Amino acid sequence: MKKKICFIVSTPYTAKAFLENHFEVLSEHYDVYLVANLDDPEIKNYSNKYLQEVKHIPIYRKISLLKDIKALFLLIRYLNKSNFDITTTFTPKAGLIGILASKIVGVKKRVYFFTGQVWHTKKGVFKKFLMTLDKFVVALSTDIIVDGQPQRNFLIENKIIKPNRSIVLGKGTISGIDISRFSLKNEIREKIRSELNYSQEDFVFMFLGRLNTDKGIMDLVQAFKKINAKYPEAKLLVIGPDEENISAKIIAELDRGTYILYGSTDKPENLMQVGDVFCLPSHREAFGLSIIEASACGRPILCSDTYGLKDTIIENVTGLRHKAHDVDSIYKQMEVLIKDSALRQNLGINGRKYVEEHFSKNILTGLWLKYYNSLLKN
Repeated sequence: MKKKICFIVSTPYTAKAFLENHFEVLSEHYDVYLVANLDDPEIKNYSNKYLQEVKHIPIYRKISLLKDIKALFLLIRYLNKSNFDITTTFTPKAGLIGILASKIVGVKKRVYFFTGQVWHTKKGVFKKFLMTLDKFVVALSTDIIVDGQPQRNFLIENKIIKPNRSIVLGKGTISGIDISRFSLKNEIREKIRSELNYSQEDFVFMFLGRLNTDKGIMDLVQAFKKINAKYPEAKLLVIGPDEENISAKIIAELDRGTYILYGSTDKPENLMQVGDVFCLPSHREAFGLSIIEASACGRPILCSDTYGLKDTIIENVTGLRHKAHDVDSIYKQMEVLIKDSALRQNLGINGRKYVEEHFSKNILTGLWLKYYNSLLKN
């Protein structure tokens, strides 16, 4: 009989975006299960042929005491009857509820995967409260994975985890990427640029991610406004779901014709061909998988110096950095990139090589399998 692994997430988007390759490979050796909120508006009724079961438990990302207590009791009931050998949880809310339920029912191996710290940009009592919750989850976990060495260092410095109780798999990320899917495709680039009415002369700075304050998108907008005033050929392409009505702020800030708000996409590998520079000006970030995807597509990178992005580029080799929260710093680096085509080309070529060597999904999935094999042998 195969041993049983259960992954616990709040939204099935996490599973679809990061875990499907792991499901496929792990299912050859173990029975794999998923717990998720299947009422999540992003992806309803998620399924995967490599999973034994996808169990709906309404774990919501935002704090709601009554809903959270209900989810905890439902999860305790499910775990108690399922006899899992390992549970693995992701994201703060699913991590808290998942690890607590796993501890209560006596799951022997309880793995928590750190993918970012909500408290990093908070202040005061609320920040201390969130940090305490992270420490509580760590205390109840038997094993900790962090999705990047800079983030691990940050957690150790803030006394959330101890060095001997945490690991990073390879160079980091949850999943790695499909380097054949994310690759340079000039025909697609020309096709989509034409569809978006970009001319050959237009220089496109692009952002792809969730539109929220922590992503630093309005810092990018302010810097772009300055760069567009000096270089009218500069354009801004913004792709991703709007979580905080950021679109209205962008529309109010920028001149019509200088930007495109594309919305969500299920083909990021195609839209990443469009940009001349990929931008991620995050205030906080766990790892920044979108940077790895853009580098695989041969795009030069411009990103902030927040701790989670330190391993996603090699500075001045695969991309440039700017100070987080600093519009002038973003503007100066944008100007460097728009003026220097040779630099952009070298950054793109080097970025592709860096991803091939460290972030292929096959490399990461192999490390995951090795990790679970070691856990279940001990």
